This record gives sequence, structure tokens and C-alpha cells, in this order.
Amino acid sequence: MGNRAYNFNAGPAALPLEVLEQAQQEFVDFRGIGMSIMEISHRSAQYEQVHQETQNLLKELFNIPQGYKVLFLTGGASTQFAMVPMNFLQPGSVGAYSLSGAWADKAIKEAKLFGETVIAASSKEQKYMRMPDLSNLSLPENTAYLHVTSNETIEGSQLQSYPDTGNIPLIADMSSDILSRQVDVSKFGMIYAGAQKNLGPSGVTVVIVREDMLEKANQSVPTMLRYDTHVKNDSLYNTPPSYSIYMINLVLQWIKRQGGLDVLSKINRDKTSLIYDTIDNSAGFYKGCVDVDSRSIMNITFRLQTEELEKQFAKESEQQGFVGLKGHRSVGGLRASTYNAVPYESCKALADFMNDFSKRNG
Repeated sequence: MGNRAYNFNAGPAALPLEVLEQAQQEFVDFRGIGMSIMEISHRSAQYEQVHQETQNLLKELFNIPQGYKVLFLTGGASTQFAMVPMNFLQPGSVGAYSLSGAWADKAIKEAKLFGETVIAASSKEQKYMRMPDLSNLSLPENTAYLHVTSNETIEGSQLQSYPDTGNIPLIADMSSDILSRQVDVSKFGMIYAGAQKNLGPSGVTVVIVREDMLEKANQSVPTMLRYDTHVKNDSLYNTPPSYSIYMINLVLQWIKRQGGLDVLSKINRDKTSLIYDTIDNSAGFYKGCVDVDSRSIMNITFRLQTEELEKQFAKESEQQGFVGLKGHRSVGGLRASTYNAVPYESCKALADFMNDFSKRNG
């Protein structure tokens, strides 16, 4: 597979090559049953084994404590933006949000459709080029939850630590950095993440919800949009995205073979440092967008001195086999997404290309 691209797409994103090869081998005949896993019933013993195995692997690798349920839902994080307030924003309470970037802003806009919201912290005045300070929050007594976005994919910022919210449930959108590092899951009332960055292909959303959250959830919500529906039915209330869940299973097995999250976290920091060091040592040719103490290890955003140079960089990088380096259309610039499955060698190749480009154009 020597013709594999250097894939820095922001999502859907790179998947481990050995995972793709295993899926290829099992595509037509899954574990000797004479059918693809896409062809079998989600009520079959073969699929239910994969379903349970995937939940158990996630619990093991992410150190999910007792009292939490793992759900496989559809609709991406964008649906979760609405499901969270629909289920947990009771009349007379407020949903508190950290406004950290484009994705947090979308979550807030959805919440406002269902109840009162407050901005607990914001970095909007800094143009989202850093994460909001969550160290001295003052939340209203009637706060139903605090919602944070752990990593802003578009801007390239990442929370370095999480606040202690006491009795107020902490809810996190971890779509961009789940399983890139270990976190204390017991701090959270709920975590959710679209799969298409670190977990697998698009089509499935992982939700990790603390069971006591369900006791105070709204009941006047459509059946499919209630978390307790999916908890009671083990994410099998309707036909699940079975192939995407199977792919998550293979990715989780791959993570386990790498040595788990402690090993992956070190690899992620090492490979990301290659690119950040290139930016910082370029004598101003490259400029990192985000404040150093908020930099993401998943999405590296940077600019060049002119937009013309950025266009030239994008064009030449594509010719050299690099994919996905253009910044999001809403902010421009350049972005390298270095998710778990992006190899160290790809980041080394990008750093080398960046050094060569600066020498030729500096």
C-alpha cells in the first residue's frame, strides 16, 4: 500500500491501515458466516457479540467507571446539540455553555430553542484563538448542566483540563479528541463524540451517559430523541449503524494493540510537536493561529504571510500527496488534523515539506 496519501483530513479522517485491511478481509465473509456484517440482522448472535464487545472495549480503554452507559446513536454531534437540552434542560433551569469556537456556538444556538441558556465563559473576544478560562466559574444555582467543547476542530484549540462542577453535571462534546488522551470520565455527567475523527467512520455517535442523569430527564420528548429509550434497549431500539459500530470495534482493538491511551497520548504529542516546532522555528514564515497554552494535539492551524502563499502551499502539498491541509472555509488558512490514526511518518513528511517550502519561498 505504498501509494497511500498523507491524510490530514479533519473528518471523515484517517483510519489505521491495518484496520482497513482487516475490514477488507472480512468484508464479504464475516468470521466465517458466509455473509458480510452489513447483511446480517442486528438481532443476530453474531452482531450482538460485536455490539457488546465494542461497548466493553470502550469501557476498558477509556476507564469508564460503573454507573455509566455506552450508547451508539446516529445524527452526529449536531443532533446531540439538540438532544442534550431536550432531555436535560428543565423548565426553570438554565443550560450553561462555554463558548469556545464554532462548534460550541452551534450547540448554544440549538439549546436556545428549548430553554434558557447562559454563557459561563467565552473566548469570543479573542476570536476563539484560545480556550475560555474555566478555573473560576460562577454558575447560577438553577444550572441544569455545563456544556464544554473539548477541542475546537475549526480553530485548532483544545481544553488542557476540565473544571470541577460539583453537583452540576458536566457535559462534553469530545468529537475531535476522544481517546487521544486519558481523561477522568467520573467528572462528567455525559460525553458524546461523532466517530469520524478518532473512533471510526461517519454514521455513528458514541454517547457515554451517567445513569443518574436519566432520572431527571424530560419525559415529553419524542421516543427516538430520549436517552432512556436507547439505554433501555441497549442502543438496539431501531436498526443501528452496524457496520460503523463494527469499524469502531476494529479501531478500539487497534488502540489496545498500541498500548492504550497513555501510549497513544505520547505518540500524539511527539508527532504534533514535529509540526508545531516547524512553525515556531520558522522565523515568522509560519504563524500558529492559537495561543500556545490552548494548542490542540488533534488540529494544528497555521497561517502564512499572504493568502497567495497559502494557496501555493496548498497546491504544492497536494502535488506531493498531502490531503486535507486547507483550513476550514469559515476561517481560511491551513490546518493539519493529526488524529490517532495519522502516522508519525506522515507528520514527519509534512514537517519536512514545510521546511523545504519555507526555504524556497522565505
